[in-house]
Amino acid sequence: MDFFQCLSLEKAGNLIADSLAGIVVTNEIVDLSEALGRVVAEDIMAKEDLPPFCRSTVDGFAVRSADTFGANEGAPALFMISGEVVMGKGAMIKLQPGQAVVIPTGGMLPAGADAVVMLEYTEQHDASTLMVLKMVAPGENLVNKGDDIEAGAIIVMQGQKLAPQHIGALAACGWVFIPVFTRVEVAVLSTGDELVAIHEPLQSGQIRDVNSYALAAMLSEMGCVVKTMGIVKDKFNDFYHALSVALTTCQLVVISGGSSVGARDYTEKAISALGDPGVLIHGIAVKPGKPTIFGMVGSIPIFGLPGHPVAAMTVCQQLVKVAVRTLMGQKQAMSTFGVPAVLTRNLPSVPGRDDFINVRLGKLEGHYTATPILGKSGLISTMSDADGVVHIPAHISGLYHGEIVEVVLT
Repeated sequence: MDFFQCLSLEKAGNLIADSLAGIVVTNEIVDLSEALGRVVAEDIMAKEDLPPFCRSTVDGFAVRSADTFGANEGAPALFMISGEVVMGKGAMIKLQPGQAVVIPTGGMLPAGADAVVMLEYTEQHDASTLMVLKMVAPGENLVNKGDDIEAGAIIVMQGQKLAPQHIGALAACGWVFIPVFTRVEVAVLSTGDELVAIHEPLQSGQIRDVNSYALAAMLSEMGCVVKTMGIVKDKFNDFYHALSVALTTCQLVVISGGSSVGARDYTEKAISALGDPGVLIHGIAVKPGKPTIFGMVGSIPIFGLPGHPVAAMTVCQQLVKVAVRTLMGQKQAMSTFGVPAVLTRNLPSVPGRDDFINVRLGKLEGHYTATPILGKSGLISTMSDADGVVHIPAHISGLYHGEIVEVVLT
């Protein structure tokens, strides 16, 4: 495979998704309180109507709407107060013509009533009589049985990643245990003779292992269970053994370093030696992150990311996330939040290559500004100082000062 025949970012993402089609982790049942961020393994349907009865949306009086027609401040409608609805209790009263019942917000509508008059549009001269100063229409100030969710309706679909609002809907419908896909188990390896553990003092020519921690944090945020396997030195036998162990213990392997074409970069060689189909991608038309490897050993995907932290984290965000989403059974793309901002300088790019530029957000005259943080992919500060990322697509040659860009927050 020719490293210099780079695949476009879009084609690489599609190839990864296609390679993993049908390969999904197993299912498990979790308590609703532990389901946040998990991906639902099957459609979950409402077992009952929500709300289970017709409820008032205001404090006021339950009435027959026809009895209020024509009512106004100059000619109010007169009602007899026949009782009160108590929260948490069934409404045992049956309303007769000309009667009204006191009802709180959320209270059950009594039989015979079809609307609620807000307290603000009534007057009481004694405990048993009520004057209504405004007419109400049928169904006004009410939520009917099943208006929110009908029994049998799908609350969340298979492949949906559960957000807080989904947890609330499931709780409202009485779901205690939720079927979800298990978390993807990911092995993270860092390679390079120059790397040392972060607690060790640095010697001449050495650097600390940044990527094990940065990538593990990103993968954990995606919902994975991460197993960091430490630093592997630049010896083929050591690398081959470490990769073999990772393949037997995890469902996805992420390697940082060893993805370029140097004589001591063994990732491509080791992947091919461990099994088919082997290396499927080596080189992506993206900056930073061109020397990226993707391969498969049986049903287990392996990514070889660049050793430079910014490049490794960029590719993890753009491509490893595709694999994680596919393995977790997640059908919709993981959401990203973009902020429109005015670019503060020109950003040239090479057509045919996707560029990702870290930016710092500011504010000027009521709008956001995006100031590029430029630097080489080995400079971790270009990412740690950034508020977000601007994407320059492959089909354009750059962005211009003053142009409105979308900043994806990091």
